[in-house]
Parts: sequence; structure tokens; C-alpha cells
Amino acid sequence: MFGRIGRSAVRHPWLTILAWLIAAIAAASLAPPLQPVSDQAEFLPSHYESVRAGEVQERAFPQQEQPASIAVFRRSDKGALTDADKADVAEVAAALQKAGLKKIKRVETGPQAVSPKGEIALANIVATTKNPYDAELIESVKELREKAKPLLEGTSLQMGVTGSAATALDTQESSGDTDAMIMMATLLLIVVLLAVIFRSPLIAILPVLIIGLVFGVAVGLISGAAELGGLQADATISSILIVVLFGVGTDYILFLLFRYREFLREGRPAKEAMGEAVARVGETIASAAGAVIIAFLALTLSSLGMLRAMGPALAIAVAVTLVAALTLVPAVFSLLGTKAFWPSKAWRKQPEHGLAHRVGALTARRPGGVAAVSGGLLAVLAVGVFSFTPQFDSSGSLPKDLESVQAMEDLQRGFSAGQTDPTWVLVEAKDGGRLDRAGIDAYGKKLGEAGLGQVTPATLGPRGDVAQFGVVLKQKPASEEAIDLVSGALRDAAHEAAPDGTRVLVGGTSAVLADIQHATNRDYSLVFPVAGVAIMIILGLLLRSAVAPWYLMLSVGLGFGATLGSTVWLFQNIKGEQGLLFTLPVIVYLFVVAIGTDYNILMVARLREEIRGGSSPADAVRRAITHSASTIGAAAVILAGTFGVLLLAENTMLQQMGFAVAFGILLTAFVMALLLVPAVTTLLGGRAWWPGGRSSVPPAHDGPAGGADAGSPDTADSGTHARI
Repeated sequence: MFGRIGRSAVRHPWLTILAWLIAAIAAASLAPPLQPVSDQAEFLPSHYESVRAGEVQERAFPQQEQPASIAVFRRSDKGALTDADKADVAEVAAALQKAGLKKIKRVETGPQAVSPKGEIALANIVATTKNPYDAELIESVKELREKAKPLLEGTSLQMGVTGSAATALDTQESSGDTDAMIMMATLLLIVVLLAVIFRSPLIAILPVLIIGLVFGVAVGLISGAAELGGLQADATISSILIVVLFGVGTDYILFLLFRYREFLREGRPAKEAMGEAVARVGETIASAAGAVIIAFLALTLSSLGMLRAMGPALAIAVAVTLVAALTLVPAVFSLLGTKAFWPSKAWRKQPEHGLAHRVGALTARRPGGVAAVSGGLLAVLAVGVFSFTPQFDSSGSLPKDLESVQAMEDLQRGFSAGQTDPTWVLVEAKDGGRLDRAGIDAYGKKLGEAGLGQVTPATLGPRGDVAQFGVVLKQKPASEEAIDLVSGALRDAAHEAAPDGTRVLVGGTSAVLADIQHATNRDYSLVFPVAGVAIMIILGLLLRSAVAPWYLMLSVGLGFGATLGSTVWLFQNIKGEQGLLFTLPVIVYLFVVAIGTDYNILMVARLREEIRGGSSPADAVRRAITHSASTIGAAAVILAGTFGVLLLAENTMLQQMGFAVAFGILLTAFVMALLLVPAVTTLLGGRAWWPGGRSSVPPAHDGPAGGADAGSPDTADSGTHARI
């Protein structure tokens, strides 16, 4: 099948390229733009308590307004505010309200907004939208900061703006244009590394152009599917799409070009060489893509909408990349022929594979030692997983010199940390009747006596069937302490004290994050095993073996643990961070496990070819490592380097993501795929391929045997074996 696909693309290259150009133009002009969503509460299923609390709150208190941000005032000398200072605060707030900023309804303050010690004063910035991440609102907060500067001149006051919208603004500005940074770093790495590998400007640039075309088609299909299917793309999807498309796209192009160059070295014509290359590695590329697609689609089982939307989007991107690798890439390079390698003549020469040959020879000679050392290294690094602490407070990862961070520190000197975002306790009559005011007041008293936070007086809804209490916690709403308190003691106390005939729901940011934590833990126990089983089935079908998929997936699990453990060692134990990004295990799963499995598939597919050709397990491993190391190494360095650029960001969560994926990809490629998997395969011998074995499958070659690499270390005995 893959041979027919390759030969068709080679015979009709202009038609193939034209079809892709039409698809890209149609996608760009017809597909709707992606609509990112940043409010994580919208991604929780409706059965979670925080979501139900929000629905009751919206129905019973539709006019309730929460400040989107808060202006925090203090004296320059950090002393107590004088009466003149308080008058200046009121004057500045009034002037800001008259500024007529979009999406800002009011800027209000008053005597009650002064801290008990008199050092801090607040002004609530109330928006016309309930979405604090609204783009116009965030821009207005930026303008408000600028307009406040001349108003503060001549006073003893300093003002900073914090809260949801202000934090979102600072996050955007501190991160810079992350998409552009990732894109530029990716393009630079691909161009430079391909230029070094192939010594050709055309081969350095063409993959970038091809993947760019594929990117346009994929984004169009994803946005169209999101529009028709009602899916919502998370705000991070564009950055992830860039890395996925350029990462796997470069992998698949390298898989194909290395094999194409090998057939050219045998003296085959360019079109024949490319058609044969697709025939030989098409199944490998399709299997690798299939594993990644299934891993991504497993995210649809998640209870978090963020992951459910991400899964199909990434699966579509990989599927488009697979089709391009089997059609567009062969069409382009068959047209160019050997001119694609200009001005280099290195493609005519057989490589020496010096280091790779020595590693392959060592693994073939001492497989037990190599397996023990490589597996032991991964196991030691994986120990760090047991110290993993999820971090939900994204503001804690921001640089300390940002205005929203400093203003929050000032606010916390005068008020409880939860002042900006209280936890809501809603009491609703089960029969829809009116609540007893005396019973509600008694309930509020019990809630306050629990000592979990400052409880505000009850507010009754217009129909009298719902009462609302605000609980101001001492902890920051997104902190681990607040999340644990709300999910445990506060919810327990609120439910146990519920008046007869009522139901109590606890909502607010801390409650939402507590439910997200619960949903995430549930997803880990479901999504990961399902994806693992699905990938094992693909490996079993590819290898015609019931044994190999087991140790391959065990090695992948070890690589996952080593990646996450290494990140814990570095950021929690060495750098002293309180925790790691709570979605980091999913990110490692997406890029290290799913995409990194490509390298395992490439290695075991080559091992299978060598076994089919009659090699002993030791000889097969030696040749497989020798001739696959350059492909795996180049692909891994490009993908790892793409993520490694995130280490330059000031945001510690971006740094964690960048290190985890970059280091994990390198571990997967150089320790797992090139050492551990071949070593274990050697130890198992023929049992690794049970029940298939070499006699139950057809030979890898249906034509003349692939010639050996002249001058390579195993020239004398490699003439009958195909190379990837």
C-alpha cells in the first residue's frame, strides 16, 4: 500500500503539490479563526460542585458584580495613610472612573476599603463583563495603569493594580509573544540542524516550507472541526500545535530523507529511490503517527474540557502531517532529484557511523550491562516523581518585579489573601420555597465558628430561595493550602451545618481548582492506561509480536517517570520551587510519551528488518543502532531544542515545561531508544518476536537487496539488510 502511495506521488508530483496548495488556500480563506478560552471553570463537567454553585449563583444573583481587578494604594514610605492620603485615593479613583475605559464600569472605593492598620487602601475595578480574561478589558487595565501615573504625581501614594485581569495582562507581557518565540526558535533550529546534517540550503529550507503549508491546512481543519463540533480550544493550543507539527513533521521528513539518500547511494534514479523509500519506511511512519494520534485521542476521555478539546485538535494535526509525509514530501523531492543536496557531494559517500557503530557493538556484546546501566539511570531519575507537588497558582510563577505581584504583596500586608476572590457558600431551599432568615443567620454563625476564614453576612436572592455567604480565606485563592482547605475542611463544615430542607454548594476560584485537581487525578488513572493499551496494540500489529510491546511500553513508562522525576529534582529540590505546573504530567505524556514513541518504533522496525533478513539478535541490534542513530539523534535534537527555548522565559512554569519536554525527549532518544530497548531485545533474542518470528513474515525486500554502506564498519556482512 505504501509503495503505491509513494509511486503515485512521484509519478504525479505537480498534481500532488497543486492539491496541497489548493487545500492550504481553502483552509486559510474558509475556516473560522480559533476562539481560545482561558477560564478553566468552563472546562469542568457540570456535575462538579463548583460548577453547580456557579450556576445557582448566576441564577439567584444575576446582578452580582465582582471586581475584575483591584487598585492597591500605599504610601511611598509604607506608613499609615493620613486623611489627606485617603482623600487622594478617592480623588484618583473618581478620575479613573471618568476616564471612559472600555469594559470598565466603575472604579470605586470608600472608608471600608482601608485596612485595619490603615496602611493599605483599595479601589475595586468593576468590569461590564464577567470574563476577567476579555481582551478589551485587559487592554483597558493597561490604559488605566498609564492614566493613574499623572494622577499620583504630587501625592505620597503609590498605586499598583492586581487581580485576575491585571495578572493576565502581566502574564502576557512577561511571557512576550510566546508563539512567535517558539516559531522562530523552531524554524532556526530546523534550518541550522538540517543544514549541518545534509550540508544543503535547499534541504534546510524545504522542510520548513512544507511543514508551514501543512500547518495552514491543519489549523484550518481544526478550526472548522471546532466550529462544527462545538469544541473550544484552550488558549495554549496554538503554541502546542506549532511544536507538534514542526516536531513530528521534521521527524517524519528525516525518516524519509535518510532512507531516500541511502537508495541514491546505491545508484538508483531519484524517482525510483523516493518511491522505494516511501515503500520501506511508510509503515514505520504510519505506525508512529498512529501511536501519537491514538495517544492524543485518548484525551477525549478526560473530564476536563481543556484536554478533550486539545486531543482531537492535535490528532488532526498529526494525521495531516502523516498524509503530507507520504505524498507532499515525496512529490517535492522527486522533482528536485539529487539537486536537493546541492552543493554538497556528501550524499554520494557512504558514512562511517563511527560512534554509532561503537555503541551498537557494545550493546550487542554486553546487552545485560547496557540494559542495567540505562534502565538504572532512568529508575534513579524516576524516584523524584514521589515528591511531585502540583502547583495551581499561576501567578506564583511570574517574575517578582511585576506590578500585579507586588500589588498583591501590598494587599496581603493589610488584608487577608483571599480578599480579592472569596470562596462562596450558597444555601438553596430544596423545595424552591423561601429560606428561614433565622436559620440562615444561625448557619452563618456556625460557619464562622469553624474558624476557616472571615464569613460575610448572608445575602438573600430576590426570590428568597438562595442565600450566599462569602468566606475570605487567609490563604491566596489559588494556593495549595486554600485548595486543600476548601476541598476538605470548609466543604465538610459547610455541608454538615446545612439547615434542614436545604442543600449547600461551595464555589469560587479555590473550589474550582479543587475540582480541577480531582478531575485531573481521575484523568491520569483513565487516560494514561487507555492510551498505553492502544499504543501496545499498534506496536503488536507493526511487529507481529505479543512480547515486544510489553517491554517497549514498560520502557516508555520508565522514561515518563524519569522525565517527571528529573523536573522535580531540578525545580523543587534544587531551585526550591513550591511545586510544579499541575498539568505537567499531561504535557510530558503528550510530548515525551506520545511523540517520543516514534523513536522506539523506528528502532524496533529496523530491528525487525534485520531479523527478517536472517541476522542474529546481536548482529541485528548492532546494525540497527549503527544505521538509526543519526536519524533518531537529529530528530530528537530538533524537537528538544524547540522546547528548550522556553528555558529563556522568565515565567517559571514555561521553564518547567521547556526543561521537562526537552530533557525527556533526549532521554527517550539517546537512553531508551538507542540503548535500553536494543539491549533488552538482544537479551530476549527470538522470544522478543513471539509468536511471529523470522519465518512467519515475508522478507523485508521484494527486490534487490539493499547494498551495504561501503566503508562502514559492518560492510562485510551487511549487504543483505535494509536500512532506515
